[in-house]
Amino acid sequence: MNKLIDKLVILTLCMVCYIQSELDLYFVVPVICAIAAGALQSYFDGDIAKIAVFIAYCILSIFNPAFFYFLPVVCYDVFSVKWRYIVSLSAIPAILALQSLPIIACVFIILFFVLSLLANLRTSSLEKVRGEYLALRDDTKEFSMQLESKNKELMEKQDYEINLATLNERNRIARDIHDNIGHVLSNSILQTGALMATCKDGAFKERLNTLKVTLAQGMDSIRESIHDLHDESIDLYTEVKSLIDNFRFCEVAMDYDLEGNPDNKIKYTLLVVLKEALANIIKHSNATGVHIVLREHPALYQLIIKDNGTKKAENGDGIGLKNIAQRINALKGVFNISHENGFTVFVSIPKEK
Repeated sequence: MNKLIDKLVILTLCMVCYIQSELDLYFVVPVICAIAAGALQSYFDGDIAKIAVFIAYCILSIFNPAFFYFLPVVCYDVFSVKWRYIVSLSAIPAILALQSLPIIACVFIILFFVLSLLANLRTSSLEKVRGEYLALRDDTKEFSMQLESKNKELMEKQDYEINLATLNERNRIARDIHDNIGHVLSNSILQTGALMATCKDGAFKERLNTLKVTLAQGMDSIRESIHDLHDESIDLYTEVKSLIDNFRFCEVAMDYDLEGNPDNKIKYTLLVVLKEALANIIKHSNATGVHIVLREHPALYQLIIKDNGTKKAENGDGIGLKNIAQRINALKGVFNISHENGFTVFVSIPKEK
């Protein structure tokens, strides 16, 4: 847009100077030729095309000095090409114009040459600065997006590490309770039973029995709490990754797309299915690769285990696959197997409402 404005300004100045000197019948021809030459130079991006238009217009200026009035317009684009020194060819029509045109007109045209050069330099400098600004803005925006993405990844990793640390701490507490308080209560129950066996006093023996029942209830309550803590401390992703890391039969690729930890029943079922499927591959398949997909949908969890083996694996009558089917049916899920292009186990379990 800036170059177009510069050309219009120079064309207007040349037109004013031209009208003062030329008013014959064909005075409009140089104007049209100058506008066409300037438009062609703006249309073509290549330097050769711009130089060719410039040389052609110089030839016209040699044969008809009236074209010399608008030569600054045609020279404008040549100032920015690689071989800009070719603009010196305009000296030939300028020398010829001095012999046929008024001196004052030639002086103004030469001044317009200088104006054209300065305008081109100014516009080129502005475009360069604008290009650098746009490049810097794009780089800054891209860097900001990368930084935001990296920050999001770090936050997600931090949340996962915190959650994993919490689960590990729960597991440690469950072990400590089992190893310390559980053993103390077990010894207390055994000692109470021993006292009951040797006690002759009926009233005291009844009190010992009440104490034993109370200790047994406490033991059951602690055992239940330990089991709950242990179940909640199991992270599905960690367990699945551990199974895959310990699977040495063939290469394994995994797509894990679960946002959180499923319900304990679903979590244990998915782990059992995965263990059974991997064991089935080791026993019955000649696969060289396994693809595991664990994906969460709005209403269900999906597990797909597919290998590329050519040897037909265990069919649906196997004990392992029957065990999987029973577990999936208990959760009202769907269980399918396929022998096309390898062996595929497909499981979907609905989420609990």
